[in-house]
Amino acid sequence: MTADSRKGKLHPGGIYMYSAFEKICRDYAENKDFSGTCMVESGKEILFSGAYGCANRAFQIPNRIDTKFDSASVTKTFTAAAILQLVEKGLLRLDGHITDILDLQGTRISDDVRIEHLLSHTSGIADDADEESGEEYSALFRDTPNYAFRECRDFLKNFAYKEPYFKAGTDVRYNNCAFILLGLALEKITGINYRTYMARNIFAPCGMTNTEFCSMDGINANTAEGYTGIFDSEGRRIGWKKNIYCYPPVGTPDGGACTTVEDLDKFLRAIRDRRILSERYSDMLLSPHCTFSRPTVRKGLPDMTVRMGYAFEFLEMNGEVFCMYKEGLNDGVGAMFSYYPQADITVSLLANQDCRIFLMYRELQEEVYRMFYSGCKRNECIT
Repeated sequence: MTADSRKGKLHPGGIYMYSAFEKICRDYAENKDFSGTCMVESGKEILFSGAYGCANRAFQIPNRIDTKFDSASVTKTFTAAAILQLVEKGLLRLDGHITDILDLQGTRISDDVRIEHLLSHTSGIADDADEESGEEYSALFRDTPNYAFRECRDFLKNFAYKEPYFKAGTDVRYNNCAFILLGLALEKITGINYRTYMARNIFAPCGMTNTEFCSMDGINANTAEGYTGIFDSEGRRIGWKKNIYCYPPVGTPDGGACTTVEDLDKFLRAIRDRRILSERYSDMLLSPHCTFSRPTVRKGLPDMTVRMGYAFEFLEMNGEVFCMYKEGLNDGVGAMFSYYPQADITVSLLANQDCRIFLMYRELQEEVYRMFYSGCKRNECIT
C-alpha cells in the first residue's frame, strides 16, 4: 500500500528518475515486507518521495512522509556532529584520552583510547553485543529488562569490563558502545543530559522539527511502531509482533533517535552548509579518516573501497568519495542514510518492520549511479 508519494521539480531525466525509484519502493512494499518511507533529494528538489505500509498495524494507520521512525545507528552521526562541536569550542580534543575525561578505573577501557578512536570505530574496546561475530543485540534483554537501560551510564556494565578486541588504533571494528562513552564525555563536559544537548544544539539549528528521542512508554505523535517477525519451527514467518522488548525504551548516543526522511536531508545539508559546524569541522564529518580500508563489490557498480569516517562510512571510487552513508538495523527497525557529494543527492530510507532494507537500498544506489555517474541516456535510466 502506498500511503503517500510525491515528486518535486526534477533534474534532467524527469519522470524516468521518479519512476525508477518508485518502482523499487513499490516492489519491496508489495512483495518484500517494506513498510516505511523513502526520499531522494538533490538540493531543494525532491526527485522522489514515498510512504508505504502502516505506522500502526492494529488500527491500520498509514505511514506518511513526515512520520517519525526509529533511526537505530544513524543516531551515531548526530552524536559525531555534537562531539565535533565540543572539539571546535576547545572543550574536547580529538587526540584526548577518554580516561582523562571519565573515571573508568577498574574497567578494561585502556588509557590509550582517544576520542578519534571512538568516533572512527578504531578504539578496540569490547561491545555489549558482538554483532560482527553473530551475537544478537536483542538477546541482551532476555535476562535483564530493557527498561533498565535509559541513560548512558546504564550501559557501562555490559561492555566496560570485557576484554578489548585489540589495541586502540591498530585495527577497525564496528562498535556501538564507543558512542556510549562519547555521550558520557559530552554529559561530563557540558553538564547537560545527552538528549537535551542534542535537541538544543543539533536538531533545532538544523531545522529538524520532527526529530526527537521518543520513549516506548511515551505518547509520541505521528511515530511509527516497530514490528518484528514471528516464525514457525521451519523458519517461515507466520505473523508480526511489536519490538518493545528488543532494545532500550529510549534512544542514547549509539542509536534510537526518531526522525523522518525529510529531517535526515536537513541534517546533511546543515553540515554541508556549515550551519552547525565551521568549515574545518564540517569537512571532518564529510570525510573518511580511518587508514584501514576494505574492497567491496556491489551489483551494478565499479569496484570500490570502504573506509570509516567519524560515524559515517565512505565508499571510494578512483580515490574520490562516491558515497558517504550510515545504516541502522534492529529488530523491527531499518534505516539507510546516504549522501552522494558529486551529484549532491541524499537518499534516505526508514522502515518500521523487518525487511530487506539493505538490498532495497543497494537497488536505489544502483539507480543513482546509473543516472548521475555512468552517463546513461535519459530513456535508459529505467528498465
